[in-house]
Amino acid sequence: MADSSQSLTNNKDIVRYPLIDTHTHFDAPVFDKDRARQAQRAHQSGVEHLVLVGYLYRHFDRLYDVQQFFDKRKFASNEADLANIDASSIPAAHIALGLHPFYIEQHTEAHLDSMADMLDKQRPLAIGEIGLDTFTAQMKEPEVFAKQQRFFSAQLDMAVAHQLPVMLHIRKAHAEALAILKEHAYDAKTLGGIAHSFSGGEQEAKAFVKLGFKLGVTGQVTNPNAKKLRRALQVAVAEYGIDCLVIETDCPDMTPISCQTSNDNASALGKNQGQSPDDVWEGDKGSDSHNRNVPANLPLVLASLSELLAVDKAKLAQQLWQNSIDSLGQSWSYPSPDSSAVSSTGEPTTAQ
Repeated sequence: MADSSQSLTNNKDIVRYPLIDTHTHFDAPVFDKDRARQAQRAHQSGVEHLVLVGYLYRHFDRLYDVQQFFDKRKFASNEADLANIDASSIPAAHIALGLHPFYIEQHTEAHLDSMADMLDKQRPLAIGEIGLDTFTAQMKEPEVFAKQQRFFSAQLDMAVAHQLPVMLHIRKAHAEALAILKEHAYDAKTLGGIAHSFSGGEQEAKAFVKLGFKLGVTGQVTNPNAKKLRRALQVAVAEYGIDCLVIETDCPDMTPISCQTSNDNASALGKNQGQSPDDVWEGDKGSDSHNRNVPANLPLVLASLSELLAVDKAKLAQQLWQNSIDSLGQSWSYPSPDSSAVSSTGEPTTAQ
């Protein structure tokens, strides 16, 4: 496949909507080969801010390394062809720290203690991704699930102590997660928070929004067969308005359907198969043969959501920006949309 990043041009008829990618794993090794180019493409597509989200303690330092990579001098030293890149032409990168429930057997009490120490020394943007996951039979084992619940509550305690929003990972455990949240001192209406990559039904959607969480919408919304998700979003918006949503890529996963180049839908982080994320795509970092999602694909989520909700893209983009900063406790100013090409076809480039 040709590198369609070469199609980036200056077509004054295309509007670049400022966007915030509220959830990425852009620190993953699958981006090591072309992170600078993908960061530049993301900004050209409208992404002004992106969040690097933690999931394993041993990778927390990597998050900070990649955040530093967003310094233009680091770009120049890593990719010679982008030696003249300017810091203003890439998104700002932020960090969330969390111990992901799917990898609960790899987490220890010492990791919780060390994470608490890090929060005192290096205040992140948020705590996440945290929550509950019973996707596999093993994750439903009483001891395993009890450990998930314990770590979830402990990280909610950290969020309260440090007055930080949380990013929830809830999969096939919505009722149990809601029960913990309702009993806990964490208040999303005050601190913010995102139900990342929301996958529940109509009632769950309304329940999380009622608690004060925004629903994170990924490239799944671009799939017309994702009827349960699309209906849940419509129902939530009908009751609470479009201020209950944020968008994300969850890259390198959740690739928009129009960008998928193979039938390989394996999770780049190992979340579908249960293997360690370090074992996924080994030796295949950045290959076009897999459905690697990239931050530059975020406008495709905006476009699909705009169509699904029958809301003008300009209005939706500005509201999503406000929703994002509200949920993350920030005050980033909304830039004026500008006319600049994303690709020669008038759509965001989708090279993987």
